[in-house]
Amino acid sequence: MRIAVASGKGGTGKTTVAVALTLASQEPAVYADCDVEEPNGSIFLRPEVDRVEKVLVEVPEIDESKCNACGDCARFCQFNALVSFNTPPLVFSDLCHSCGGCELVCPTGAISWKKVPVGEISFGTSNGGRISVIQGKLDVGGSLAPPVIRQVKAQLTDDVFTVVDSPPGTSCPVIESLGEADYVLLVTEATPFGLHDLKLAVETVRELGTPFSVVINRFDEGDSGVEDYCASEKIHIMVRIPHRREMAEAYSRGGNLFDAIPEMLDVFRNIPVTIEKGVEV
Repeated sequence: MRIAVASGKGGTGKTTVAVALTLASQEPAVYADCDVEEPNGSIFLRPEVDRVEKVLVEVPEIDESKCNACGDCARFCQFNALVSFNTPPLVFSDLCHSCGGCELVCPTGAISWKKVPVGEISFGTSNGGRISVIQGKLDVGGSLAPPVIRQVKAQLTDDVFTVVDSPPGTSCPVIESLGEADYVLLVTEATPFGLHDLKLAVETVRELGTPFSVVINRFDEGDSGVEDYCASEKIHIMVRIPHRREMAEAYSRGGNLFDAIPEMLDVFRNIPVTIEKGVEV
């Protein structure tokens, strides 16, 4: 089973939930950190890293001896990665999506490809080897998270329980991380901001057609807006996590949810069972 943990906004406790769900598994598990712009699951899982691999993408390279400065490649590119002013085009690698279209439309065969690094993936183990930790990290200043996320997901298999820690929001990196997930947990908080961004996340997951439930963090603070919304939309609330000072203290030490609220362990262990049985509102 592959469960993706996502949220409409940052700061809701998404990584807290993803780490807890991984730790709660009594079988071997994989934690895949696809929040590649700010990966932090390793702070709490403390994996022993055994190898690191670079993530490379292909970007166009212009042979100016063959280029006739027609500008066809620049006009074709929908991402503005190529710009031509009746000159051989300038290439903006950070905007390139490696679609290959520029090479197809070039009439003189002036475009080839070179590989450039955009990030890295680290592999390690935690909890005595029971948990495999795969973490993607986008290079500082990088703008294309999806290639790094795709490379993280390429390491995953269907024969082991897997938790995908998705980026916050509803943009392209989130869509990339949610692909192939069997189930999605949307983490929110009981505030107007949490409700606003939860609605966006719900629309996104419904568009993808992936089954999902909601986790309300700090449910006993704030208002009832999230609860009322889930009831009206017939959305299952999988877990309600209480607000506790002990949680903040444990978090500041690199601890996890169960260090602060031990009784939540059984709740999280029951999540995969509930999903397999089918949830009801």
